[in-house]
Formats: sequence, C-alpha cells, structure tokens
Amino acid sequence: MNADRDDADRHQLWLYVLSNEAVAEQLEEVARLLEDQAANPFRIQAYRKAATTLRGLPRPVPELLDESGVAGLLQLPGIGRSLARSIEQMVCGGKLPLLERLRGEHAPERLFATVADIGPVLAHRIHDELEIETLAELEAAAWDGRLRQVPGMGTKRIQAVRESLAGRFRRRSARRFHSQPAEGAPVRRQQPAVAELLDVDQQYRRLAEEDRLPRISPRRFNPLGQAWLPILHTQRHDRHYTALYSNTARAHELGTTRDWVVIYRDDEGDDGQWTVITAQFGPLHGRRIVRGREAECAEYYSR
Repeated sequence: MNADRDDADRHQLWLYVLSNEAVAEQLEEVARLLEDQAANPFRIQAYRKAATTLRGLPRPVPELLDESGVAGLLQLPGIGRSLARSIEQMVCGGKLPLLERLRGEHAPERLFATVADIGPVLAHRIHDELEIETLAELEAAAWDGRLRQVPGMGTKRIQAVRESLAGRFRRRSARRFHSQPAEGAPVRRQQPAVAELLDVDQQYRRLAEEDRLPRISPRRFNPLGQAWLPILHTQRHDRHYTALYSNTARAHELGTTRDWVVIYRDDEGDDGQWTVITAQFGPLHGRRIVRGREAECAEYYSR
C-alpha cells in the first residue's frame, strides 16, 4: 500500500507540472491535424475554442480536474463531453489517443505496458483481445470481467492493475464502478447500429481506393516514413467517426492491412472503437462484418 501511495504522489506531482499551456497546445495540434485531414470545421473550431478557454483559466486544469472531475471541466465555456474526456485523458494518462491517432503514432500497447504487472507481451495481447486503447478503458475492463478473459491475466495480476490505475487516477476504482454489474457480467452500452458502421466502412474503402483521402505516415511498421495510411473523418447526424486501415501487428502478420478497417467514434454523445473485416468462413463468408457483432450483421444482411 505504501508503494501505491508513492506512485500516486509521484503521479500527482507530474499532474501539477502539466501546464494549461501544454494542454492547450495539444488541443491546437488536434485542430490543425483535423483541418489538414478535412474534418468537420465545427469540430476543428471546438478544439481551438477549448485551447483558448484553458489559456484563460486562472488555475491549473489538473487541479480543477482533481477537485471536481470531468463535471468541473464541463462548467468551462466551450468544453463539452468529448473535449472533457480528451483533457482528462491527457491529465490522467499522459497521452491523448486522438492526437496520436491523427499523427499516425497511436500505439495503446506502449501505454498499457506502463501499468504494474503488464509487460509488452501482455500489453499487445490485451489490445488485440479487447480492442481497447485508453487507461480508462483498461480500468473498466479490470473491473467488469473482460480483462480476466485475456490469457495471462490472473486474479493477482488484475488486482495489481486495479491498484496501479486507482493510484494514477487518484480515486478508488471500486467506488467508480460500484454500480457496475457483478464481475464477469457484460457491460452494456449504447452501440451505433451495424448498418451505420458498415456504411462508414464502405465510404472509407471507396474513397481510399479512389485515392481521395489524405494520407498520414504511421510511426509503426513504417521504417521509410511513407504517407500510406488513408484517414477519413465523417459524420452521421451528430456522430463523428474516424476510419483507418488497421496498422496493428496482427493485421500485418495476417496480411489484412488493406481489409481490416478500424472505426473510432469521438463526439459529445459517446466514444468507442470497432473493427470491420471481411468474414472468412461461415454463413457470412465474403461479407463485411463488425467484429464481435456478427449476429447483428447476420440480421442486417438477412433484411
């Protein structure tokens, strides 16, 4: 427990070193990259307004987040749920997955490997098995039973992960998840319809094949630094999606980097990640499906 307190104290010191200017600069970089990648102008402007708000804040944003949580951020002008989540990720996790994704540097495994009792091999396995990418999602998986499904994650190791993340976020994870289902029960959250995800997938692949999308230079598996990875920012009503071909180790190993499409949602309503692939067997063979939602895809195609 003393070690946990020491970790929390060290993390707390780091938090207060992070200046409002540093957070604002990252938000402005997000805006610049979104603009370069032809994203929605209103979304671009939202990140710029948030940066201006943080620069004018009379107190350190980590201090505000520590005292009032995301609710405190939501009281600030121009800060909605999506931006509040992004700021929380920067302050508590040290990284902004959205920014890394836009840069082509996104590698959740590196982030997971910084958590107690998770080395590089386990970090890759967690990402491949659960398709999660943030420390908040890792913490949720440690409490709702999903992490137990990953080979190598036993009871003691999961407990170590819970305690390590509780120290990082400086709150008791058990309190945060006291209303969650019992361990092992599935977490049910609102999901976009598979029809919508398949439509985004179709748009992305069509525009990528027609070479009509901006390309980024992923940091991983790209020794020559080539700008080969097409990126799409698109909307369905008020839902923002970003789509890219998968640049994971598994996709390269299986030769599916031009088949697997990873779709991210990041807006005021919710966030999430889904992978669309071509089914290789079964009644949906040859069809585009959302991995993990095969039954819904079968119902969709039956109509």
